[in-house]
Amino acid sequence: MNKVVANADEAVKDIQDGATIMLGGFGLCGIPENSIAALVRSGVKNLTCISNNAGVDDFGLGLMLKTRQIKKMMSSYVGENAEFERQLLNGELEVDLIPQGTLATRIQMAGMGIPAFYTPAGYGTEIAAGKEVREFNGKMYLMEHALHASFSIVKAWKGDTMGNLVFRKTTRNFSTSMAKAGDITIAEVEHLVKPGEIDPDDVHVAGIYVHRIFQGSNYEKRIERRTVKL
Repeated sequence: MNKVVANADEAVKDIQDGATIMLGGFGLCGIPENSIAALVRSGVKNLTCISNNAGVDDFGLGLMLKTRQIKKMMSSYVGENAEFERQLLNGELEVDLIPQGTLATRIQMAGMGIPAFYTPAGYGTEIAAGKEVREFNGKMYLMEHALHASFSIVKAWKGDTMGNLVFRKTTRNFSTSMAKAGDITIAEVEHLVKPGEIDPDDVHVAGIYVHRIFQGSNYEKRIERRTVKL
């Protein structure tokens, strides 16, 4: 099976209006920059986007919020995006805020084929509304369902033409789980190599989970919030 596609536009061309997509990365670290740009160019709309965060105003998923392509965001941290805040407060954007650990685990469970699990996170808050609650060993837990997507889009440091992926440091967050939770997984990589050039011990996501892969370019790798130590 040939998994290599020419570019981001080719990789996302069959994502249709109303699709549910996962986008990897942690903050702005390791986000699929090329694929997001391709989605903006495609004009696809009414998307449900599952991502740890919603980018910033002029970068990452903030670009898709600006063009009104996102109908619903499912995230755990959205504090760096003024356009997100404006759309939310004006009732223009559906938002499902999920505790970060719960979000990560819901995605992991989807990849493992486990339909639901129990967590204490969110019990006694608005997050618990409408959810099944059970007691275990004297403590109350919410039932949360696994989180699937029609498409998962991730960005890795290196990948081979069979789809095996290697991530670097923080970029591994969410992306390794998301790659296993989508019906179709798209990977953009900084370095696309031949089979055998990645040591099996270094593989973070096996190629069996990846359906399309391409070598990206011109990565900005922006820092979400720059801090300095005095």
